[in-house]
Amino acid sequence: MSTLLDVILPVFIVIGFGYAAARWLGFKDSAVDGVMHFAQGFALPLLLFASIARLDLGRAYDAGLMLSFYIGAFSGFAAAFLAGRFLFGRALTDSIAFGFCGLFSNSLLLGVPITERAYGPGALEGNFAIISIHAPVFYAFGITLMELARSRGLGLSAAVLARQVGRAILSQPLVIGILCGFAVNLSGLPLPAIAWSAIDMVLAAALPAALFGLGGVLYRYRPEGDMRAILLLSCVSLGLHPGITWLLGSQVFALGDASLRSAVLTAAMAPGVNAYVFANLYGVAKRVAASTVLVATALSIISVWGWLQILP
Repeated sequence: MSTLLDVILPVFIVIGFGYAAARWLGFKDSAVDGVMHFAQGFALPLLLFASIARLDLGRAYDAGLMLSFYIGAFSGFAAAFLAGRFLFGRALTDSIAFGFCGLFSNSLLLGVPITERAYGPGALEGNFAIISIHAPVFYAFGITLMELARSRGLGLSAAVLARQVGRAILSQPLVIGILCGFAVNLSGLPLPAIAWSAIDMVLAAALPAALFGLGGVLYRYRPEGDMRAILLLSCVSLGLHPGITWLLGSQVFALGDASLRSAVLTAAMAPGVNAYVFANLYGVAKRVAASTVLVATALSIISVWGWLQILP
């Protein structure tokens, strides 16, 4: 119970502050959007830049860690996609949006602060290794499938598709932060201490601002749509993905404690707002995606506590 109170609830209380501010304290949509624009457009990309620039790449990129997480993630996509297509009889594009909900966990806004609170700042190496390719890989995968589904019969060339996917990925601020972090890390060029001091000041505000803004954004969503689909997608995100990751990490790849914690906790997070953004981008399954983000985030208070009991 102390884990629930000391590790998990403070993170969700900050989200609750944002929800309460939007619902009762007069924070308009424009104010919430401003907080999220700062967090997602500047502070979080800077957090990823700093983390990857300082990351020991040779030690962080463990094949077992990456395979455990990403096999679990793509299994989550497959389960959610097949459920959408054959269990709920949804259109192909809707089913891809369902799959994206099972694929894209909230690795940064929830996974990082919960891992840090549970195991300390030194436990985040595996988290950032996963996150460094999280958005590029998943957006490339989801956008490619969606563009192929939408262009059936239109003869869309591979070059045109590649340009569309590349443009969509490289326009993401988080991806830009990741690429800049790799550039600094691999080049070995040191940044002045004064620059790191300024960056660290912004980083102190990054996660609190993002969590607060997330609460304000969640207020806009209402649980609506097919509740069977919403609950199934929540179970895929909170149970299937981390379950497969835990099984592979502990039984197949024999990960060390730190890597296993990073992989499973990153996998155990609810779908991020990006799951709704992806659905909204294509105008498909928007109600189910938005409601899944809201419902799964609420349910994850208990499910994450359960995973913390299982982890070493």
